[in-house]
Amino acid sequence: MSHYDKLTLKDGSSLYFKDWGEGQPVVFSHGWPLTADAFEDQMFYLGQQGFRVIAHDRRAHGRSSQSWEGHNLDRYADDLAELTAHLNLHDAVHVGHSTGGGEVARYIGRHGTSRVAKAVLIGAITPIMLKTDFNPDGVPLEVFDGIREGVRQDRATFFKELTMAFYGYNRDGAKISEGVRESFVAQGMQGSIKGLYDCVKAFSETDLREDLKKMTIPTLVIHGDDDQIVPFETCGKVAAQMLPDAQLKVYKGGSHGICTTEKDQINKDLLAFLRDRA
Repeated sequence: MSHYDKLTLKDGSSLYFKDWGEGQPVVFSHGWPLTADAFEDQMFYLGQQGFRVIAHDRRAHGRSSQSWEGHNLDRYADDLAELTAHLNLHDAVHVGHSTGGGEVARYIGRHGTSRVAKAVLIGAITPIMLKTDFNPDGVPLEVFDGIREGVRQDRATFFKELTMAFYGYNRDGAKISEGVRESFVAQGMQGSIKGLYDCVKAFSETDLREDLKKMTIPTLVIHGDDDQIVPFETCGKVAAQMLPDAQLKVYKGGSHGICTTEKDQINKDLLAFLRDRA
């Protein structure tokens, strides 16, 4: 089995998804402002290893419908639940990067683990990014206001500039791929400006602490310790402590874009976690 399709959701929106291969399903939830294509390296590799790999473009991202409303973690999680039900998935492994990690956590928090075997959070926004009373070392609101302003003013240029920190290309000795940068911009520009603008609030302000506690399945947390977008110390490190059954892998010098820049290591770690029957 190998195809792509669009699912009509209950509210009439359409959700684009890819569904490749056969075997245990591995479902990917991408980060902002990207699309399912951001996981192509992992899908290609795991598909070759005998897994069924599935990824969707989040609502208002990529090739999915550009609805005016609904850009919050609850709706994203419910959209994912509709997709897993439509495909009748069981024993699935959910892999979420960045905002997608929050989507996975909220999906399990709202819909339980009956269809889920394991989860993987990569550079994820869990438990919360924003600086708050209970998260005093979080990212200040002004940073997210700046992201919103960048999207509003000139999002193509903003996305291009964002790639430098996203992939760690602004670090000494980094090997910069202009192709990767162009792909990031192309994916971001496919999305709705309204949806991407609203999603900033969703990925920065959503409190996912209770959702993490409900993730009782084995969960692998992968985070770069030089992640300039989603800080390791207040997100990946804390999430691993909150999860009931977590493994933590820290990529030394790893950026936010490790699914691309460290794809061989990510693929190796994902495969080992998928095959671990302990």
